[in-house]
Amino acid sequence: MTPSLAKIGATRLTAALGIAALMLAAPVQAPATVGVGAHALQAATLVPEGNRNARQPKIPFASARRTAASNSAYDAKFDRIVAVLRRDTRLMRNIKRVADSYGIDPIHMIGAIVGEHTYNYDSLDSAQSYYVKALAYAGIRIEFAFGDEHVEDFVQRPEFERCNAGKRDSNARWSCYQRYWNSRFRNRQVDGVRYPDKTFNETFFQPLFAGQSFGLGQLSPLTVLKMSDRVARVSGFRKLTARDAQEVYRSTMDPARSLHYMAAVLRDAIDAYRQVGGVDISKNPGITATLYNLGDPWTRAAQYKRRRASGQARWPEENYYGWLVNDRIETLRGLL
Repeated sequence: MTPSLAKIGATRLTAALGIAALMLAAPVQAPATVGVGAHALQAATLVPEGNRNARQPKIPFASARRTAASNSAYDAKFDRIVAVLRRDTRLMRNIKRVADSYGIDPIHMIGAIVGEHTYNYDSLDSAQSYYVKALAYAGIRIEFAFGDEHVEDFVQRPEFERCNAGKRDSNARWSCYQRYWNSRFRNRQVDGVRYPDKTFNETFFQPLFAGQSFGLGQLSPLTVLKMSDRVARVSGFRKLTARDAQEVYRSTMDPARSLHYMAAVLRDAIDAYRQVGGVDISKNPGITATLYNLGDPWTRAAQYKRRRASGQARWPEENYYGWLVNDRIETLRGLL
């Protein structure tokens, strides 16, 4: 038997949609073009399957606190989301179809969904439940702003001139905004306004309660905006704008759409490690799940490349979240 997941409680609750943060790290600096070049594909070394760590890395306190608050154990939450996916055959067909559209193995999407609902949120009963939940937000007036200043107006300031120059795609542009927010505004006073010591996402994209991420894939509105151009190219959905917050939330919460943004995030991580890190992580769903959990794949790929060059790292390593995916891979592949 594999090492047991940490227990926090023994009783399952009737699950409701959780609204809380994905773990965030340093802001991404994605290139303007995120396609995979022939040279990058040729140079990439395949990362072996499985975990690099014999034992599961430490689970962060925030995840333990959420699980304790729901009085649910990690094993129980894992079993519940696996049961939801096994029961919802229509959802599984959609996952396979969408994964194929983005050129990824559907196991990467399964891993991301299972990780989110094991460590961060309890699952609803089916994908349809998320759609119903999405409709509940339809009548709520939502605006992405800090005080009276809309984020789209905010990023027209001179500090963001470099981000708006040229033909950057949505991923590069919004990642650039994040970077300049951290260096020029975060925890600083600018033009008489004191800006909070919070991430760009927390400052402008949390109009509902305290949540940062939503829906089956627990995506943040900012992540959806980043993936807008890629999803538009592949799916034919129209490009999103922060001016239309309702449409952003619909894309975040409606599984018919959010699966595309999930797949785009995972594809982006694979591309980042191929182009920048020189390795192919497409056969290791624990690594892609780790990056889905942490975000910032282009920055992380660059950091990995430096560690590898200096002899400090051989392969990318999974965190607690990705470790679970690789540890339970036979169960997850059984869903397909």
